[in-house]
Amino acid sequence: MQPNLILFSGNSSRRLAERIAQYLQVPLGDAQIRNFSDGEIWVKYDENIRGADVFVVQATCSPANNLMELLIMLDAAKRASAERITAVIPYFGYARQDRKDQPRVSITAKLVANLLVTAGADRVVAMDLHAPQIQGFFDVPFDHLYSAPILVDHFRAMNLSDLSVVSPDVGGISMARAYAGRLGAPLAVIDKRRPGHNRAEIMQVIGEVKGRNILLIDDIVDTAGTLCNAAEALLARGAKGIYVACTHPILSGDAIERIAAAPITGMVVTDTIHLPPEKCIDKIEVLTASSLLGEAIKRIHGEESISSLFD
Repeated sequence: MQPNLILFSGNSSRRLAERIAQYLQVPLGDAQIRNFSDGEIWVKYDENIRGADVFVVQATCSPANNLMELLIMLDAAKRASAERITAVIPYFGYARQDRKDQPRVSITAKLVANLLVTAGADRVVAMDLHAPQIQGFFDVPFDHLYSAPILVDHFRAMNLSDLSVVSPDVGGISMARAYAGRLGAPLAVIDKRRPGHNRAEIMQVIGEVKGRNILLIDDIVDTAGTLCNAAEALLARGAKGIYVACTHPILSGDAIERIAAAPITGMVVTDTIHLPPEKCIDKIEVLTASSLLGEAIKRIHGEESISSLFD
């Protein structure tokens, strides 16, 4: 007999989890997540999950408590004898430190992978990893989903003329190439260098952008420094409208002010990271990833292939 599917959510992804539950037509599981006065996290499942197929939805964006909360939820599910525990991580934090590129630094992506498996994850689902090779850090099945179907459909419906897809850096070329292929648009790339953390300088634009509408593609927008510098460089080279597609809107520091002041026509993001009201400016449109994540959960539970969702 197939175990029951039970969906739970941590605090960082509550709204997204509610949308996923609506897609799956299941109630969101009942769990208590509280804090002691010193900030320690306490978790209790208020329903029987013995022998159940448990899915825990939690983005591990800042603050670090979100990651700790997920680990404790996984541990509690394991100790409650769940049959299988899947960590559904819309945004996989600490992924930007995926290799030892300097002496005496940590590979936090590998550390987090170890923590998740140790805590009790039997399977992990994530969307648009900053570095796809992070999948190899796990010794349990890992399903890597892409937001491209959501974002491409949106921009295809806009029917922008003279469109060029631009990668804001060399590292994002493969992602931008996939979008360019789907949209039937030429590809351009911006050559940049980083003199320090969260700082970027534009060197040159490779590709034709003059007189064209631009779609800037990135997986993460954090301080928006790279994004806004790219928009200004593209405008200086004769670009028309400049649109942005981003999966994970971290938008830390002065990012919102930068985007508001930048020559960006519109920016489309997904709800893998919840945007509070103060960050919901007119330029930013949020699309939900709930149907994609929900379909992945449905197929994993039913032991069906999800390979079509990777496209």
